Amino acid sequence: MISVHIRSVGCMISAGMILALSPSTAMAGCGDKPAPGVVWSECDKSRKVMMNADLSDSKMDWSNLSATDLTGATLTNADLFRANVTRISLRDSNLAGANLRKVQGLRAKFDGTTAVNANFSFSELNRSTFSGADLTGVDFSKAELSRVDLSATKLDNATFRYANVSRANFAGSSLSATNFEGSYTFLMRVEGVDLSKSKGWTAPQLEIACGDNATTLPTGLERPTSWPCKH
Repeated sequence: MISVHIRSVGCMISAGMILALSPSTAMAGCGDKPAPGVVWSECDKSRKVMMNADLSDSKMDWSNLSATDLTGATLTNADLFRANVTRISLRDSNLAGANLRKVQGLRAKFDGTTAVNANFSFSELNRSTFSGADLTGVDFSKAELSRVDLSATKLDNATFRYANVSRANFAGSSLSATNFEGSYTFLMRVEGVDLSKSKGWTAPQLEIACGDNATTLPTGLERPTSWPCKH
């Protein structure tokens, strides 16, 4: 009888350990208040107002942040892998070093944000806005950025390798050492933009982009005989 009782207790302990590791328990952090290092993995945080919140080093991978207001928030080194950021507001926020790989969302607002060395590779952010943002060193490799507003943006040392930047607006942006290797540049707006220090360009890419006589080209590339956009 004693041995049976001990085995029963052991089973209860094992069951408790399994319960502690179960998905429902792991989701318990979804109710935690905004704080540095908070764990909101797979949580529904849509339509929340968290302006100026400190979420540095937080985990929000696979979370739903659609229509949430994070204006002025601090998300340095935060993990937003595969988060839903549709219509999110991250205006004037700090995303330096953050992981936004494979985030998805239309019309997200990143205007004025600082996202130095952030990772946006494989993201889908069509029709989003980054006007006036500091995106120095950002990785946009293979991202979907059609019709994105990148005007007056710092993009030095950023990479758009094999990204879709069709109809994106780069007016007034800084593009020193910015890599456009293999990117799809159909009707990309570069009127008056200095491309001379950017890299990865080919003649076919320039021919389908929208430049003008004030567009400065990289060394070795000739100005197209005509640009596809009318001014």
